[in-house]
Amino acid sequence: MKRLMIAVLCAMAGWVAGAAAQTAPAPAWPQRQVNVVVPFTAGGTTDLFARIFAQAMQQKFGVPFIVENRAGAGGTVGAGYAARQANDGYTLFVGTASTHAIAPYVYKTLPYDPDKDFQPVSLFATLPNLLVINPRIPARTLPELISYVQANSGRLNYGSSGIGASNHIPAEIFQNMTGAKMTHIPFRSSNEIMNALAGGHLDLAFDNMTLAWPQAQGGTVRAIAVTSKERSPTAPDLPAIAETLPGFDVATWHGLYAPAGTPRAIVDVISAEVKRIYSQAEVIAKLKEIGAVAAPNTPDVFAAFGASERARYRDIVKAAGIEPQ
Repeated sequence: MKRLMIAVLCAMAGWVAGAAAQTAPAPAWPQRQVNVVVPFTAGGTTDLFARIFAQAMQQKFGVPFIVENRAGAGGTVGAGYAARQANDGYTLFVGTASTHAIAPYVYKTLPYDPDKDFQPVSLFATLPNLLVINPRIPARTLPELISYVQANSGRLNYGSSGIGASNHIPAEIFQNMTGAKMTHIPFRSSNEIMNALAGGHLDLAFDNMTLAWPQAQGGTVRAIAVTSKERSPTAPDLPAIAETLPGFDVATWHGLYAPAGTPRAIVDVISAEVKRIYSQAEVIAKLKEIGAVAAPNTPDVFAAFGASERARYRDIVKAAGIEPQ
């Protein structure tokens, strides 16, 4: 009888411990510094979205949220680094169409799996790219530019942030649809691309509107068209490339990820904060000025969006005839 009582008590103790573990609240987060990895250099569009998030989070939680720039290979270097970090909520990653939708189809090997190595948290924003040219090129409309590029096939160059970057794909599609050839010059950041354009070292680029539009307004580059299917509310007088080249539709996006296996309770907290931050009127207004649209969502909705974007860009890359590097 004594042994039976001991066994029963032990079983009850195990059950109580198990029940307590199931009902115990999630550990408080954050309790220390959080690193937000950006796969491009400081000052670019991805960096801007990351800093809006990091600054607001630091103000609310009172711990450092440090933006860590790790650029290279169209964002894949930073993505590979982030994928290898601990999945405890203290490393986050700002992914883009480049890192999570395009890269699998333009690189033969990647240092990460965009689906298996990351937990989607929330989308930040969407935006078109802007086709801008060096002002010395004698073209002010897209049909004029197409004629000029075709007449100078093989003589012009364009800049991007690297093979597979969201500002590389539209140039490849443009060449494929017009039959003109240009030389690709990769840079480390959009800032470098804009400087090269303004300095006369580059002919054209299909870069993020957040940086290209202010440059166009300042007159250092000439804006020709947007890469999205429809015109941008930020620059309604600029045509969409699709108005001249039907079917052209290459918008981009930026969103927040965590390493796979990060506790869902923490992921949900962060996702709710992204929604809070990117739903603020002042943030929405700031993004509109630079051509971006705030689009926070839930982890599950973001995961489904990412899957659909990978399928879409798989077809885009194939149609453009881009061979994996």
